[in-house]
Amino acid sequence: MSRNALLTNRAGLTHKIGYAVRNPARIAPYVKRTARDTWLRLKHPDHVAYYRAVMASDAGRNPEAAVGSRSHERWLALGEMQFDYLTGHGLKPGHRMLDIGCGNLRAGWRFIAHLDCGNYYGIDISPDILISAKQTLTTYELQDKLPHLTITQNLTLDFLPSGHFDIVHAHSVFSHSPLGVIDECLAHVGRILAPGGFFDFTFDRTEGTEHQVLREDFYYRTETLLRLAQKHGLEARFMEDWETRPHGQSKIRVNNPA
Repeated sequence: MSRNALLTNRAGLTHKIGYAVRNPARIAPYVKRTARDTWLRLKHPDHVAYYRAVMASDAGRNPEAAVGSRSHERWLALGEMQFDYLTGHGLKPGHRMLDIGCGNLRAGWRFIAHLDCGNYYGIDISPDILISAKQTLTTYELQDKLPHLTITQNLTLDFLPSGHFDIVHAHSVFSHSPLGVIDECLAHVGRILAPGGFFDFTFDRTEGTEHQVLREDFYYRTETLLRLAQKHGLEARFMEDWETRPHGQSKIRVNNPA
């Protein structure tokens, strides 16, 4: 990603005008989505309830697009990218994995196939996308792996056991989360990490002004999230090797030094 892109404030009027001039065909869909999201924000002032309504709307049209994949080929490629990265970083069949924001198992079906029976736990705020996840599970005939798929209201993770998970993973979750939601997750994730375990999460990175677009896309400076993790006694580092992959988001890894 170029430095100019990292400095761009996508919520700014100048960017919006320039983008509209370069992409006139996207004006009408943007206006339509803005109207929908404005209505949903008024109806659901709480961010989790709002984003659950967004996912219900998007998943009803196309579950793969709802998790950010414009085609089935891209859905497969993004899942494979996540899987290859974590297996390259030591994910073994015997490890226990928590997939936060598992969606319709874009990467999850690969993790389930790789892990031993019962070792995959996927959570999401959207019941609609979890219904699609179950369909994905059936498509790839992974029922015998007995994965856990659970809806959640927040990221306190209070229903999960302490010191249990070797790998915690959140792909394209914090890119859609206000800072309070991220803070909540980082305040509690250390408790559920097993000794030597780690938590990987992606985020939309900016080196300029932190901002959000339509309350759906949030852009943070790396330093902001590193400091937030450190506030909760966690070790955190920016994962440079993820930057070589064809994905627009960046990645941070968190360890519990205790």
